[in-house]
Amino acid sequence: MKFSLIICTYMRPKPLLQLLESVKSQTLYPNQIIIVDGSIGNETTRVIENNVFENLEYYKVDELNRGLTKQRNFGVNTVNKTSEIICFLDDDVELKKNYFEVLISTYKIHPEALAVGGYITNEICWETQSTRNNTSYFYFDGWQRLDPLRFKMRKRFGLLPDAKPGWMPTFSHGRSVSFLPPSGKVYQVEQIMGGVSSYKKKVFNTLSFSTYFEGYGLYEDADFSIRLAKQGKLFINTAAQLAHYHEASGRPNQFKYGKMVIRNGWYVWRVKYPNPSFKACFKFYATSILLMTIRATNSITSKEKRKAITEAFGRFAGLISLIFKKPRIQT
Repeated sequence: MKFSLIICTYMRPKPLLQLLESVKSQTLYPNQIIIVDGSIGNETTRVIENNVFENLEYYKVDELNRGLTKQRNFGVNTVNKTSEIICFLDDDVELKKNYFEVLISTYKIHPEALAVGGYITNEICWETQSTRNNTSYFYFDGWQRLDPLRFKMRKRFGLLPDAKPGWMPTFSHGRSVSFLPPSGKVYQVEQIMGGVSSYKKKVFNTLSFSTYFEGYGLYEDADFSIRLAKQGKLFINTAAQLAHYHEASGRPNQFKYGKMVIRNGWYVWRVKYPNPSFKACFKFYATSILLMTIRATNSITSKEKRKAITEAFGRFAGLISLIFKKPRIQT
């Protein structure tokens, strides 16, 4: 199957070069690599000009097309007509050598798949299950990992998700695909991470990435996934592995990030559940307040105190803003 790779980048020339080097060593190489650069300045341009990568096309976009969702839509419009699959990667990841070989093979194993996501290996420490009923752990499919504090606290207040990892609960605030273990299996999900994703090209005949998610675009991938899941099946292949290094450059300040967590989270929740029950609404806001409080306490317990309290204030501002002006859902 012919496939194109789109990498949207912003002010990250060195991580982008590391990613491209890992693409260069792949056992299955993309038929087309599209770099959509929204950077200010020419440092990324120089990196591309000084290094040679087969099948690479470089586009430097202006302010009108700058921002993650805009750059992704721009990239989709430049994909070769012969490509059957479109892959997306964040600019701060590095691939294992067989990433594309395994990822693309999933479409042969599951021909009904509209999208397949890859699996990040360097963020969570998983073990094969050796304990039972230990509240410090989260268990799934014969594997265990330490459960984050936020989920332990949510359990005390009866606010644990009512859905499996990768699926949105009735009141949002679910467990992401990072709660799927590195079992090597393929799992059906409702959400995949945009920075490690792939889609059948035909899905873009009817869908595009929402421009509601401006700039950094937090949760834009969840929005797209949920809309796509209404049309067909999505999967995560945990054998298609890569590392994500969370490069700090190009990210918004913590106040804006905290505000986006709330407002964009509300938006995606309402895309899936446009008319939630009173109980679901109560749990959405209760969970948001609890997570905001936990983040605020990080200003005492963590090393990055200023970031924690700034993000907490951003979340508070986001909650207050929902009272006066809720986001308008795009159709």
